[in-house]
Amino acid sequence: MDKIPLTRIGHIKIKEQLQFLKSKERPRISNSIAEARAHGDLKENAEYHAAKEEQALLEKKISEIENALSMCQVIDVSEIPYTGKVIFGSTVKLFNLAEDKELKYKIVGNLESDPSNGYISIDTPIAKAIIGKNEGEIVEVMTPSGKIELEIELVEHI
Repeated sequence: MDKIPLTRIGHIKIKEQLQFLKSKERPRISNSIAEARAHGDLKENAEYHAAKEEQALLEKKISEIENALSMCQVIDVSEIPYTGKVIFGSTVKLFNLAEDKELKYKIVGNLESDPSNGYISIDTPIAKAIIGKNEGEIVEVMTPSGKIELEIELVEHI
């Protein structure tokens, strides 16, 4: 089975999320079930059924996170010698030549991807196009909205 890449910080955040789900959400949902159960007839108790459904979803999420953590490979980019080449975990400043606009992304694993905050998955078209390229190179990227040209302005290992 393939290892799931995670940055060191992403690994810490996902472990914290798992701890929160187990220590805060699990007890909260258990209390909701107990309260709903106290209201009597469970067949027609919508609160009970909603809480049980929420519990099932939570347990599924906990299981998925635990499974992913057991299969992850933590990569700390700060420990990799800097070469100016884009690698997993790099923070990259790009310049969109057509739109005359700067972009900044950190290339991360799927579990920690958050495009609205500049964290893009290694499996995105942009990340696939720039991995292995050097500062100063111009790359063409096929995106869902069409082809774009990006110049790699800066590669950082932070």
